[in-house]
Amino acid sequence: MILSRNSLKQISSDSIEIPGEEIFLYPEKILQFGTGVLLRGLPDYFIDKANKKGLFKGRIVVVKSTETGRSDEFGRQDALYTHLVQGISEGKSIREFYINASISRVLSAVKDWKSILNCALNRELEIIISNTTEVGIELRDDDIRANPPDSFPGKLVSFLYHRYKKLGENSAPGFVIVPTELIPDNGLKLKTICFELAKKNGLENEFIEWLTRANTFCNSLVDRIVPGKPNSELKNQIENEIGYKDDLMIISESYRLWAIEADERAKNVLSFYRADEGVKIEPDITIYRELKLRLLNGVHTLSSGLAFLAGIKTVKEAMNILWLSNYIQSLMLDELAPAIPYAISKEESRKFGMQVLDRFRNPGIEHEWINITLQYSSKMRMRNIPLLLNYYKIFGKVPQLLAKGFAAYLLFSRPVKKQEGNYRGEWNGILYPVRDDKVDIFFKVWNSNNPNKVVDLILANENLWGSDLSTLSGFADAVKSDLQFLMNSRVEEWRDEFNNCIEKKS
Repeated sequence: MILSRNSLKQISSDSIEIPGEEIFLYPEKILQFGTGVLLRGLPDYFIDKANKKGLFKGRIVVVKSTETGRSDEFGRQDALYTHLVQGISEGKSIREFYINASISRVLSAVKDWKSILNCALNRELEIIISNTTEVGIELRDDDIRANPPDSFPGKLVSFLYHRYKKLGENSAPGFVIVPTELIPDNGLKLKTICFELAKKNGLENEFIEWLTRANTFCNSLVDRIVPGKPNSELKNQIENEIGYKDDLMIISESYRLWAIEADERAKNVLSFYRADEGVKIEPDITIYRELKLRLLNGVHTLSSGLAFLAGIKTVKEAMNILWLSNYIQSLMLDELAPAIPYAISKEESRKFGMQVLDRFRNPGIEHEWINITLQYSSKMRMRNIPLLLNYYKIFGKVPQLLAKGFAAYLLFSRPVKKQEGNYRGEWNGILYPVRDDKVDIFFKVWNSNNPNKVVDLILANENLWGSDLSTLSGFADAVKSDLQFLMNSRVEEWRDEFNNCIEKKS
């Protein structure tokens, strides 16, 4: 039996919360750009929870922007999916199943653009959310009249303009727009790009005025580890337990946070926040962003290449290897936390950091390091380079553990071949994907220079980092030394090297 609306009545497991029939009658209130597991595991989780409590009473129409993946699964399952939440909360073990019914339908931007634009005519639609990865919110030379526009901001402007023209230039209701991409001030950046696109496309000043008056762009931050679909063995075990098949199943940790920067008017529209304390709607969310971006995402980024090259598959496995878990903890608390460019007390950052370490140890989460390396360069620039620069500003010396993580990033990002437009790296005779929109730079640099020259060229590339990192005293030499060590030593030797470095910092 496959999960669908028709099969709900046949599910007999007492451990699963099954949506009531009234939920399927709720109107579409949200347009969501993206079908990824982060959206389904966090924002859609909150909305589903609010619907089941009768606090929001609205569903989501989802725009799938790419043709990759298996979009037919959503149609076959009536967009229903099982969400397994497991972890540790306040010392208690959590393991809960939910059937999420927040999504009404999934439309393809490529195939269903006309239907997507028709959604703009629905006056009950009042919220837009997105997650298009860190590179999704970028200004491109996009035609908003294309079918569809190429970029996410282009699609958004096209959608907004369609509502403005069709529902009346003076009376068209606007939206509360909440991007969840992991970049600082994501709402402000998206708003700025939308205005630029409107001007570039010659849209009338009255529309631009409506953009400002009727629409609210909110900065937001999402924090939940959602590795996604379980592996086949675990999936079979779960399906035997719950009594049905589900190809959209996801797993997440129990910890959850969606911090949204909004005024009272927008807060009233985002009424789903009342269902769960994990939704924080406040005038300023900087502290949430800095702690999460630097001490969770930043540590993930700096550790991912190193852990992968060490032959460790998942984050939880790394936390059971003493030298690597010590590296992660010391990197987080001794180098990254003191360099956060925001006034956060040592006690507060340590408390948050220890929570993160517990989350990394969650035995129920299979978070693979290879997936964390997606868009490695953009993540490194956004999450870690500001800390590197601030560390020098505060301490005036090399952050040794950060340098080692950066060296591992360079080694991981060494493509050895290109196959059908995809790059592959190689380590210990095993090929792996290098999925980074900057990979062409690394392919060229690595294939034309020795490792020391690679370090010099990459650090000096201001287009990558926004500044010349080769000017930081001693940093290039430290990265060169670490890179040579990683390339020329067995993994077994890494333990002593890293332990010695950590002991010196103690």
